[in-house]
Amino acid sequence: MLPTLDARLTAAAELVRPGQPVADIGCDHGKLTAVLAASGRYPKVIGADLRPGPLAKAKQTLENAGCLDRAELRLGDGLSVLSAGEVGSIVLAGVSAQTTWEIIEKAPWVSAVGGPRLVMVPATRHSELRRWLWQHGFALVADRPVQAAGRWYAVMAAEYTGEVIEPTFTRCLLGDTGRWPEGAGYAAWQRAKLPRMRLGVPDGSALAAEMDAILKEGN
Repeated sequence: MLPTLDARLTAAAELVRPGQPVADIGCDHGKLTAVLAASGRYPKVIGADLRPGPLAKAKQTLENAGCLDRAELRLGDGLSVLSAGEVGSIVLAGVSAQTTWEIIEKAPWVSAVGGPRLVMVPATRHSELRRWLWQHGFALVADRPVQAAGRWYAVMAAEYTGEVIEPTFTRCLLGDTGRWPEGAGYAAWQRAKLPRMRLGVPDGSALAAEMDAILKEGN
């Protein structure tokens, strides 16, 4: 029986490049790995996790879905389980923004023109991940706001171009989520966190002025 994905993992699956191998890093229960493998859209599907426990669960999920023979499970840390050029897309879902970029930094081969597409669902600090990507030469090809279990997530897809951008705070806060029907709800959720963030920013700074402008607009 094929597992059911929540909105964030469904959106992530839709951003994977079809026709190319894909890796689900930090696959945990293996639900996304199973759905990708069962779809038949990818010549190779790799599910990987740092711990044996989740991999055992993933194996059971794949067996229950009838697609164990169409996926490969690997035990290892981050992208160390992959070799350069092995996959066309890498999914990093459910970890913090910082953990996401630390995983990317440990695999320099990802930061190459023509390299893999990164499909990310950061659990926290969406704006900081956007800033890191732009400052390190990645372009966001998708930035979709989704709601799951009462929380907002940003499902991002990025590809390396080498073009470094120094984005504004506002652009990092909202990214390209405004293009989606759910963008207004996501923006309201992001803005609701601003007053607390503003407390730690010195008055008179450029960042304070930008935050104050956003708060004024929201009111």
